[in-house]
Amino acid sequence: MRIGLLGTGPWAERTHAPALRRHEELDFVGVWGRRPGAARDLAERHGTRAYEDVGALLADVDAVALAVPPAVQAGLAVRAARAGRHLLLDKPLATDVAEGRAVAEAVRAAGVASVVFFTVRFRPETEAWIGEQAARGDWFTARAQWLGAVFTGDSPYAASPWRREKGALWDVGPHALSVLLPVLGDVRRVAAATRGPGDTVHAVLDHAGGASSALTLSLTAPPAAAGAAVELRGGAGVSVLPESADDGAVPALLRAGDALLAAARTGRPHPCDASFALRVTEVLAEAEALLDGTAPGESPAVR
Repeated sequence: MRIGLLGTGPWAERTHAPALRRHEELDFVGVWGRRPGAARDLAERHGTRAYEDVGALLADVDAVALAVPPAVQAGLAVRAARAGRHLLLDKPLATDVAEGRAVAEAVRAAGVASVVFFTVRFRPETEAWIGEQAARGDWFTARAQWLGAVFTGDSPYAASPWRREKGALWDVGPHALSVLLPVLGDVRRVAAATRGPGDTVHAVLDHAGGASSALTLSLTAPPAAAGAAVELRGGAGVSVLPESADDGAVPALLRAGDALLAAARTGRPHPCDASFALRVTEVLAEAEALLDGTAPGESPAVR
């Protein structure tokens, strides 16, 4: 499968470009970015071509991987889907429900494959654990903590404008939901949400399966306190999300590439497709509305 990369920032440089170059079944055709100079530099380092026009890249590929801010991703994803290109998307799909819905509808209308890179969902330990816990189905409650030190440490993503604007809710919130939703079921409502120190957010979710969950999300945690943890409690006792090997995000993105290939070949949607990512966007938007003290623009029904 011929694939192009849209984006030239730190995430594209550190994760997408290395993974696309290493994947044995993906032909890394080229790079497009909003900064042509950065696209040329990135393409040169990875032995591929820089494109100045995104339409020219779309004409040369079967699929695109997107490593751009969510507000930019939505429009590019719709354009690529309408051109018949499969999509390897990043999380969040969008930070606006209407934009996220436009992507999901474009994917559906075009009949293209879509995979959204919720990093933890493409790690073998997490994937196996989620399957085991979802099969039990008798969970009473859960808590998820995703605490990053992006703005308190030396992260290369600290300068990201969209992260500074949208904070932990939209950056690490998708990771937490990507684990909780397949185990506890869809969210019937966001029961409560409040802010903590820095960009920290606390939220309580009411799930369709009858369980509740509590989330704590932050990008401003002290570096010594950073980390992710998920704990489930129910009739089977207590289960904790296993730790994954600290091998960076590239191996997970290689697996996401495998998933995109499988979805394109078989026509079977991947569990982390654009439709699932849209649901994550809807839940996060409901939490954001509570945090802002405004009524949500929409409260989607349980599906």
